[in-house]
Amino acid sequence: MPYEKLEITTPIPVLSWANHSLGPEETKMAKNVASLPFVFKHVALMPDVHLGKGALVGSVIATKEAIIPAAVGVDIGCGMSAIKTVFTAEQLEGKLKKIRLDIEAAIPTGFNENKDVEKFVTNWQRWDDFKNLHRGVQDLQSKAMKQMGSLGGGNHFIEVCLDTENQVWLMLHSGSRNIGNKLAQCHIHTARELAHMAGNKLPDLDLAHFVVGTPEFQAYWHDLQ
Repeated sequence: MPYEKLEITTPIPVLSWANHSLGPEETKMAKNVASLPFVFKHVALMPDVHLGKGALVGSVIATKEAIIPAAVGVDIGCGMSAIKTVFTAEQLEGKLKKIRLDIEAAIPTGFNENKDVEKFVTNWQRWDDFKNLHRGVQDLQSKAMKQMGSLGGGNHFIEVCLDTENQVWLMLHSGSRNIGNKLAQCHIHTARELAHMAGNKLPDLDLAHFVVGTPEFQAYWHDLQ
């Protein structure tokens, strides 16, 4: 697939696969990122690239010995999964409406959550790790337990789809359900404070970063996992 090398002066190149001409703000964001000393090799812009927080959404930024929380984004914990079923297209004939209604009845969407905490949720062993997450999300555990098994809103979806051999697949893009957003905001705030105290002259404060080997980097990496 052909790409364009942006005509900007930066230590590393910006390669663009964007399906539109970049506006001045988008170009500025790309230039800001490509000017950081720890960005590795090049910055790549995907077809749907658009304005984000510090960095462009839809940009791929490889870094060395550092990480930018705002560039990683606030969708920590969003899930993607595709599962091949045993069914074929013919078996779904005339049943699509019922399947859709059954899915909608079983899985809360948008801001909704489960009324009760399911047994399989309380039995999940990793809840013991929640107390080790950033203090800024400690009040969200009970909410997280009710949201387990829910979808989210916006661009999150459950899709019943077919492959080229008419085999039925279930495809899922689930949301971070606010936990990921809140966690990201806590660490972005920490990175900005560190940059301010260190007097770092960043082109954009949202490009504040953590350096490998520091407690802040380790705490962020731990929470991502």
